[in-house]
Amino acid sequence: MKQLASTILSATCIRVFLFLMMINLHIQAQVPYGDNKAAGHYFDNRGIKLYYESYGKGEPLLLLHINGGSMKLFSGQIAYFSKNYHVIAVDSRAHGRTVDTQDSLSFEMMADDFNALLDHLHLKNCYVVGWSDGGINGLVLAMRHPDKVKKLVVSGPNLTPDTTAIVPHVYHLLENMVDSLKELPPTAETRNSIKVLQLDLREPHLRSGQLRTIKCPTLVIGGDHDGIPVEHLVQIYRNIPKSYLWISPNTSHFVATNRKDQFNARIAEFLKQPYRRIEGMDILQ
Repeated sequence: MKQLASTILSATCIRVFLFLMMINLHIQAQVPYGDNKAAGHYFDNRGIKLYYESYGKGEPLLLLHINGGSMKLFSGQIAYFSKNYHVIAVDSRAHGRTVDTQDSLSFEMMADDFNALLDHLHLKNCYVVGWSDGGINGLVLAMRHPDKVKKLVVSGPNLTPDTTAIVPHVYHLLENMVDSLKELPPTAETRNSIKVLQLDLREPHLRSGQLRTIKCPTLVIGGDHDGIPVEHLVQIYRNIPKSYLWISPNTSHFVATNRKDQFNARIAEFLKQPYRRIEGMDILQ
């Protein structure tokens, strides 16, 4: 029994995978996001074919998804924002339809992918909305290519790969998932899953000083029961010069799906209004 147990994922890991599968199936039943031949395109970039889909017209808005997911998780945002924006949803390197057979994976590589995509689309800059790893990608993009990010929204990002930035039981769950996957036959899918999960166990390594170089207005979002401690999200908010903070009550890491309407409304308001710092006696008004 122990040998058999060592070849499969733990019960907790299975629940996580089933949850993500249910979300993806629910989305696929409603809309073809992530599998839309009319809107989908591939961009050849540094050894991969980066898959993206475009919807709507207006100012460009780039959507960057969670670790282990794909653009399908943003179905509620694509449908909402494509009414007023040119939405560009991307399957990040080694995710979804963007196949990556290379051994290495980093947030810097991903950020450079998105920068190259914007150049390919002849876009001077854009709004960026990133969730979880997508939020980290957004932060790194704003640091490495500051002229490309007009405004930035990050939901549940973290700065370091440890239990100060990811709640301990979630961090250890990631470790257990990788250990369990390593016991499976080394198929291409298994190797890719290990690479993707290990990304969150090894990166990022972002410092407060780097956050202070971000010049664009930024909205930091999280749930009060997020997998990223609220204190860590506050740290990110406090170190980005032009930033706002919104913590959604009674909400997990999945603010974008579990609080879709509020999530979309907060972002829409942020994108439309100029940044305003409240100082001095104005804090009492």
